[in-house]
Amino acid sequence: MKNLFCALFFVIITVNSFAQKSDYSILKISDSLKENANAVLRLDQMDIVIASQRSMNIKVQRVVSVLNNKGLNDIDAFQHYDKTTSIKSIEAVVYDAFGNEIKKIKRKDFKDQSAVSGSTLFSDNRVLYLDYTPISYPFTIVYTSEVETSNTAFIPQWYFLGGYYLSVEKCALNVTFPKELGFKKKEFRFSDFNITKTVDTDTKLSYTAVNILAQKQEDLSPSQTDLFPKVMMGLEHFHLEGVDGTATTWEAFGKWYGEKILTGTTTLPEETKTKIKALVGNEKDPVKKAKIIYDYVQKKSRYVNIAVGIGGWKPMLATDVDRLGYGDCKALSNYTKALLQAVDVPSYNTILYGDRYKSDIQSDFVSMQGNHMILAVPDKDNYIWLECTSQDDPFGYQGTFTDDRNVLVVKPEGGEIVRTKIYDDKGNTQTGKGTYTIDENGNFSGTLKIASQGSQYAAKSRVENLQPNEKEEHYKEYWDNINNLKLGKITFTNDKENILFTEDVQLSASNYGAVSGNKMIFVVDAFNQYTGNVKRIRNRKNPFQIQRGYLDTDEIEINLPAGFSVEFLPQNYELKGKFGEYKTEILKKENNKITYKRSMFLNKGKYSNKEYDEYRLFMEQVSRNDNAKIILTKN
Repeated sequence: MKNLFCALFFVIITVNSFAQKSDYSILKISDSLKENANAVLRLDQMDIVIASQRSMNIKVQRVVSVLNNKGLNDIDAFQHYDKTTSIKSIEAVVYDAFGNEIKKIKRKDFKDQSAVSGSTLFSDNRVLYLDYTPISYPFTIVYTSEVETSNTAFIPQWYFLGGYYLSVEKCALNVTFPKELGFKKKEFRFSDFNITKTVDTDTKLSYTAVNILAQKQEDLSPSQTDLFPKVMMGLEHFHLEGVDGTATTWEAFGKWYGEKILTGTTTLPEETKTKIKALVGNEKDPVKKAKIIYDYVQKKSRYVNIAVGIGGWKPMLATDVDRLGYGDCKALSNYTKALLQAVDVPSYNTILYGDRYKSDIQSDFVSMQGNHMILAVPDKDNYIWLECTSQDDPFGYQGTFTDDRNVLVVKPEGGEIVRTKIYDDKGNTQTGKGTYTIDENGNFSGTLKIASQGSQYAAKSRVENLQPNEKEEHYKEYWDNINNLKLGKITFTNDKENILFTEDVQLSASNYGAVSGNKMIFVVDAFNQYTGNVKRIRNRKNPFQIQRGYLDTDEIEINLPAGFSVEFLPQNYELKGKFGEYKTEILKKENNKITYKRSMFLNKGKYSNKEYDEYRLFMEQVSRNDNAKIILTKN
């Protein structure tokens, strides 16, 4: 599932006695905390008491002053529960701008719904959440909850700052634990924030942070999880889904997970085994067998989301997936594994953080991590990675959801940290080849073939499954540089064997060329013009990141209108720098034709805030040259 396991990202708190209600007046908040803020966390506190390997209590208190409607998401008043996690108490109290109580919200007033839609197998997995519509802004809400769980595998990560445009007056984390359980922690990015570690003993840990100012979101910044301070916590000896576990090394953890959690989940009905063996037939090559099985799973099953924090890491049984035809990422990966076993092809459950933003399993912190599962099929010294939740992905294609990150491969002999496939920047290609014609009135008509590979395949192949109106919206957005655009015939070729997606598009537009008197002017680059805008950010604070590089190449033949001659032709242009390379070339040919060639290569990378202006200038130069115009004169 695309949000798996128990990444308990809810920012949590505890039940402490409060001072008088007048403390909740908005007037008590300093001006510095209000600046750039949609909400102010007056108090954000979590008290975790780990009583034993099989018992953990979490108390939460969160006092949020919401300054405008954009701050509503910062209330974060919700709690998951299931057979292993019970909600002991949950409530909220709302105060007006002056700190006067205006509403008390009891447990019965919270919305209670299934955390999993479309599944009867997970009917016990539910969520209580607050659905509050304010009568005016600003207001303050005090949310408290207490939960008890037997699962001690997932100690919530603690985020001192939960997001942009949110300031923190005070936050506190208090953890108590038995010495013999092997409690461990990892701190991230403390140096730039006012965080104090008040207690750090062999049975207790406490932090306090005060006056953390709201941060503006800056374009191209890394994820906030890679910018803001946090603490990861774990136990060497924990409990999960009725089983005691050990996390001393990745090898030991993987061995435990395979033997204690996954064992018994891959049993299949005999009739299914017989069907699969017949489907594979006499094929001997393990990779070709795996490809047949993967295709079978894609056609038979569908993905359902088992919500974060619900269901733990134990997949639903392969027999249930086989019968029902659906499952989350754990279930579908495990089901595919079971089918592969039936034809003697080995494969390994693989745990990772699935997201378009690349995030690694922290290899130096052995603990329950990740939010997604895929399958690793060994192929000589490498792995073929299978995204079992997708009904469309080619065999072995990772796309941008699981590529280029550290993952945990669970093998019979133990866990292993491995890097998934890295798509080279120059392998993320889009190749355009086409022609267009401008008539004497400036009207435009053309055809273009676009072939996409690497990470660009992921972005383009989805277009094939869009509804007709969505396809039109996609192309009008893609060619936003062409006014009055009309789409003609569109043909797709999805070569999953070579992971190549091709679009053949016919298009036209009236008045593409502006006619004035005996002159006509139009932009040469019609098909792949960069029209984006890298914003100017004065005194930028954050580094910036280009997640994935790419290489675009285009060759377009342009037919000029009869009776016109070229008065001005843009010069060839070349640009090189740390961020990439850009080149255009215009060749004038006979019979009123010109050929336009363009290549744009962008490097992925992480760059300092001081390099941002240089990048902005680089992209401005690309944009300016992409907008270069040709001038024609009527003979």
